Amino acid sequence: MSFTKVELPTVNRFTKISIKPYFEDKENMGLEKYGINMFDGIMHEEQLACIENNGVTLYLTGLNEFAPDVKKLRGDAKTAKVKEIRTVVAQLEQELANNVIDVDDKDFWNKVELLKPNNSEFWNKITLRAGNQPIFLDPENNPHDLIKYYAILAGGFSMVGKSFTEAKNASRPPKFYLDRLEETLTVKNEIKKSRNKALAELEKLSNKSVKKLFYVAKVVDANSAQYRTNTPAEVIYEAMDNYINGIGIEKNKVRAAQSFIDAASLDLEDLIIKAIIKDATFNKFIVLKADGFIYDNSTNVMLGRNVEDVFEYFKNPLNDEVFRDIKDQVDNFINN
Repeated sequence: MSFTKVELPTVNRFTKISIKPYFEDKENMGLEKYGINMFDGIMHEEQLACIENNGVTLYLTGLNEFAPDVKKLRGDAKTAKVKEIRTVVAQLEQELANNVIDVDDKDFWNKVELLKPNNSEFWNKITLRAGNQPIFLDPENNPHDLIKYYAILAGGFSMVGKSFTEAKNASRPPKFYLDRLEETLTVKNEIKKSRNKALAELEKLSNKSVKKLFYVAKVVDANSAQYRTNTPAEVIYEAMDNYINGIGIEKNKVRAAQSFIDAASLDLEDLIIKAIIKDATFNKFIVLKADGFIYDNSTNVMLGRNVEDVFEYFKNPLNDEVFRDIKDQVDNFINN
């Protein structure tokens, strides 16, 4: 039987794959300034994870066609995934155990010697060790790197995110991430593009409409009450520059940039209403009561169930008297 080396769409000669340290844009004992997340010489090592099911220990190898994430696939997607797994397993069996298996053999898994997902003797030896320096993987030519690559994608190593995007969006970011150069650059470039667009909008507002910039800052900044009419424009500009760069309350640079862009795209009237709602809430001119509705605290007029309802209430000309009363209270606050 002839044997064909596996060709994977995600692993090719145009893609550089490595395991890199991941660090957030926040203070970490000064290490973040150097693009590292631990002191030199420190290494993290982790054994391949496993789960126990009905007394059987199964390792998270990424090479198990009976794994839940494979079983939930349907149609052609499942067929393609099973074939990919079998092709990789067959290649590894041949390279590591000189065991040749036909991927279409109906007894395929009965003939697998090393790569069975419950083979503790083999999988217990699979560990990953990483530090500040990138670890470059060569899955095409190194069978052990190929094993680690699939194990990472299956979540077999908790300290390594499956991608830069996953690491960035995780509630508890991992220490490392799998860096596939083109994918990571795409994500980073999207961040840069969003940030640059927001910074350009900031520059335009600073030059042409300081008043609108004032209200944009009030809308996007969680601490909107800090901005008063006597707040210097330079202070607002710096605060918004920091916000766009993820230094403010929103640490996610994409969300921060997009939030600024969205606010800047609103017309001035809508911005003013949104800013008034924030300041009125801060000063308890409007309050959320026990019945779950928001009220004008001085007149007890019900304004709505949520901020969106209050916004629509204030936009309605029929409610102009209530709106003007609250606006006067807010104006008195920001002008002092």
